[in-house]
Amino acid sequence: MDAVEVFNSMPAVHLGENLKACCAAPTWGATVVARRPYRDRAAILAEADAASRALSWEGVLTSLAAHPRIGERAAGDSQEAAWSRLEQSTAAQSDDQAELRKVNEAYERKFGHVFLIFASGRSQAEILAAARERLGHDEETERAIVSDELRKIALLRLERVIDALA
Repeated sequence: MDAVEVFNSMPAVHLGENLKACCAAPTWGATVVARRPYRDRAAILAEADAASRALSWEGVLTSLAAHPRIGERAAGDSQEAAWSRLEQSTAAQSDDQAELRKVNEAYERKFGHVFLIFASGRSQAEILAAARERLGHDEETERAIVSDELRKIALLRLERVIDALA
């Protein structure tokens, strides 16, 4: 069986747990599970992308609660924590953790949630520059950016789930 066939045939509860590690918003995983069967990998990713774009702000906040602060090591042995540590490896190795903490705190004071960024492949300097820039945004602008960053993270993690099924 190829990965798409495995994805389509997995029990909904088991697949839902895998998807929760990609995006903690229950509606996101439920939508992806409910739309099975998929004809190919691209169809899975397209549905997940659409489900990400359709998330309410409350769904986004639910997912944000599952993300550690940028630069902080995710605790635990869950798949989500392992992926977070991998994705944030550059930020976690930062020589300037004090500056990262300062920016995180300022961001949280202003917006009321963790600073979320698609950190994979980004340097610590790029992450800090993005955080500083985003501190200048209004709430509406920042919500759109956060939602898109969450979408990118969820899709990357979903690709990892599919790859693991192959």
